[in-house]
Amino acid sequence: MYHKLQYISQGNTIEEQLYNIHQALDAGCDWIQMRFKNQTAKDTFALAEAVKFLCEEYLANFIVNDNLYLAQQIAADGVHLGLTDMNIAEARAILGNTKIIGGTANTFEDIQNHVKNGCDYIGLGPFQFTETKEKLSPILGLSGYIEIIQKLKSNNLKIPIYAIGGIALEDVEQLIETGIHGIAVSGMITKSEKKKKLIQKLNEKLYANIIV
Repeated sequence: MYHKLQYISQGNTIEEQLYNIHQALDAGCDWIQMRFKNQTAKDTFALAEAVKFLCEEYLANFIVNDNLYLAQQIAADGVHLGLTDMNIAEARAILGNTKIIGGTANTFEDIQNHVKNGCDYIGLGPFQFTETKEKLSPILGLSGYIEIIQKLKSNNLKIPIYAIGGIALEDVEQLIETGIHGIAVSGMITKSEKKKKLIQKLNEKLYANIIV
């Protein structure tokens, strides 16, 4: 089963991104989604190569945000596609069945479509306002997650759901109680001065009800 904590990378330069990703990995995060928007193809490729090397070293999952062909080119573990990116079914046809494909969703209908098209996990959000995303979909809040998870159960749809968007440490327990699989965060980890302690606390909350 997929790790319950995803770090979505931040940084305006290759150096900033690598520093933040390395810090997250070093602190115990084992799933990296590389998000490097509005950059040159050359810089994005250089960063992806370096991140792939780091993730292999730390035995972490490495997912590329949006850029399917880059994910394919460098043999990343998979790709995460937004609502306005390439269709999931098309991506699956290109990447095959061994790669992870994640999809962004804001509604139950979005999830239905993604599941039908062969998606592996869902990034559902935003939970609340976040500065990380430029064009924000309608805020879901806790009630939005409860409603959507309930619809998934009623329709017998099973897929790992990651909450995303402005999540703080104190939100994690109540989010997990809704029935989501995990969380995807960026600023919370990037800005933390005690990343190891933070990730330890997050994992304690995320895995609290797991019986080994």
